Formats: sequence, structure tokens, C-alpha cells
Amino acid sequence: METGSVVVDQVSKRFRLYRDKHRSVKERVLHPGRLDFHELWALSGVNFVVEPGSTVGILGHNGSGKSTLLKTICGVLQPTSGEVRVRGKLAGLLELGAGFEPELSGRDNIYLNGTMLGLKRHEIDAVFDEIVAFSELEQFIDTQVKFYSSGMYIRLGFAVAVNVDPEILVIDEVLAVGDERFQRKCMDRIKKFQADGRTIIFVSQSPEQVRAICNEVVVLHHGEMIYHGEPSEGIRLFRERLNETDGGPVGAAVSGDTKNHDVMANQSLRLGEVRAGAPGSGSAVATHGGAEVTLSVETDIRIEELIASIELVSPMGVTLARFSSHDLGQPLSLEPGATTIVFTIDSVPFLDGRHQINVGLSTPGEGGPFVWLEQAAILEMTYAGKAEGLVDLAATVRIA
Repeated sequence: METGSVVVDQVSKRFRLYRDKHRSVKERVLHPGRLDFHELWALSGVNFVVEPGSTVGILGHNGSGKSTLLKTICGVLQPTSGEVRVRGKLAGLLELGAGFEPELSGRDNIYLNGTMLGLKRHEIDAVFDEIVAFSELEQFIDTQVKFYSSGMYIRLGFAVAVNVDPEILVIDEVLAVGDERFQRKCMDRIKKFQADGRTIIFVSQSPEQVRAICNEVVVLHHGEMIYHGEPSEGIRLFRERLNETDGGPVGAAVSGDTKNHDVMANQSLRLGEVRAGAPGSGSAVATHGGAEVTLSVETDIRIEELIASIELVSPMGVTLARFSSHDLGQPLSLEPGATTIVFTIDSVPFLDGRHQINVGLSTPGEGGPFVWLEQAAILEMTYAGKAEGLVDLAATVRIA
């Protein structure tokens, strides 16, 4: 017998997408027969267990099946095959406006939603004031919700979900709609739920948000679960797949082919493959772990002093570090032929993400060989902690 609060057992979900639809009875009469359709498997054999008291993040690019999975967990959709078993009282906050009746007021929708979640009227009466206070919609509580903004929808929906005393809270990626202050308020309530030992299933497009609150991650890719485990590796896989979807570089090495990059180059000096990663393996680097950036260089002439430089740029485009052999006081000289240059970084403090590396080769003065290559390689970082931001800094606090 499983001990999980939620058991997702080989769940698959198929949709039929019709190429055309009858818009009237007349069309049905004039064009009898079945319409053409093709099948879309939004989920395929998804299988995992959510243990009591854990917080599980669901990551995946748009169209990966995240919302479909949450709807099957909440019982809004029935799986085509497999089953979902839920133990405990579940409250779900799905896509914007789900569960609201537009013609009813906010007050009436609180009672409607509470009833749908299994509460009796006197139980809703007991938490009504808390719901309204949390939503901060006192002035609009008797207004029809069809006049609410998207942020007001989220305030009311989240307020209902967290105040009906659920044992399991399921949240789709709706928190991004609210303003920043209310998002912090929601995150504080989620952390209180964690402290109370409640189970949370959380979908977000923000890996930083998932890393900050989740102790497990499920990664979906085209409807299939490709990972279930600790967050840092799950976030790395999510970013890798997202990069594939966007058509960006996915490997740790990129060839410095001048036909494919914006490079200024002299024929006598050529930059070949650039690799970045953990020393010896080229794999992802854990925060505060060592890293190597390896440059393959060819020259037709002897170069008395070569200046090799690298830039490390965050996924958001912020230059995090820039240094060169000249800055390090380690001049390089090259003989004709192939040479391998290795930059060694003893400790990299960056948090998780795919960090871009730009590479430059030059000589002192003007008129010498010059090569500059953007996005020469990707340095993949993994981080097992909960800190937010770009870097992990050692710090202490005291009362002076």
C-alpha cells in the first residue's frame, strides 16, 4: 500500500484535435459522418509518488503537459489510462478564473468554491472573513467577478485555496499574474504550509521559485516524465530541454567556426573547439566547485605573447566575470601548430543555470592577430541550496 499523499500511476491523457467542426445543425445535415481529427498525447506514462509533507515542483516548457497533469490530480480531467490516487483533502488553484462563476459576486463565489471543496456552509462562514482579508478585496467582494482584473481573480482564488484547511495544496503557474507584494504574501503562506507539514504540488515557469521552496522536482518533456528527484538536477535538465526548444546551444562545447559566429579573425590565428565544465570530466559544475575552460588554438606563426581572455555571462545576460592571461600575470607564447589553453577556476560561486562563455585571443599593441567569439561554450552550474540570486556568498550576522 503506497504511503504517498498523491500517487500518479502510469497516467496518460489523450486529446482528439479536430481539423474542422460543425458550427450548426445545418452543417451536420449537409456534411454527415465523422470529422477528421488527430490524436495528441498530452501525458504519456507519467509515474511518481508525492510523499506526505513534501513540496514537489513541476517544471517543463509550454506544452509539456504540466497543466494537464495538475488537472488530472485535481480530478478536473480523467486520464485515458492509469490512475491518480489522492489521500487527504485537496485544494487546487488552476488556471486563471477556473472554478469561478462570472455572473456571481466574489462573496457568492467564495461559498460556491468552498462547497466544491467539500465545506459546509457553517465551515465557510467560519473562514469567510479570513478569506476576504487575505484577498484584500473588501471593497469589491459584492461585485460580480466578471468585472475583476486578472490580479483580483488570483487574489480571491488563492485566498480560498489556502483558507479551507487543505492537506494537499495544488498550485498552477498563476502566481506570476499577481503583483510582486501579493506574490510574496502567497509565498509566505506556502512556507507556513510547509512548516505545518502539508503537501504541496507547485507548477511554475520560474526555476528560481521552484528551487527556493521545493524539495523535489518533476520535469516533463512533451508529455513524458524525464526526471523526478532533487531540484538542482531537475532544474538543469529543464533548462537544457528549454534551450533545445528555443534552438539554442545545448552542449558544453561549441566549435569556433567563423562561418557560424560573429568573429573578427586573422587567418594566422584560429580558435577551434571551446569546452567548459568540471575539471577532467567537462560535466556540470556544482556551486563552489572548480571549473575548467579549455580552448583549442591553431597558429601558423610563432606568437611571442598571446593574451587569452574569457567572459562569463549569466542566463539573463549579466557579465559576471571577465579575466585574461595578462590580468592573471601569466603570459602565453605559441609555436606554430595546435595548442590547448586551459583556464582553471578554483571555486565558482554562481547559482544554477547555463552561463555563456565568450572567448578572445589577441596580442599586445595594434595590428596583431585578433579573434573574438560570442557564446563559445556553455558552463552548466548546479546548486543544491535554497538561496536566490546569481551567486552564493558566505555571510554571517551578529549584534554589534
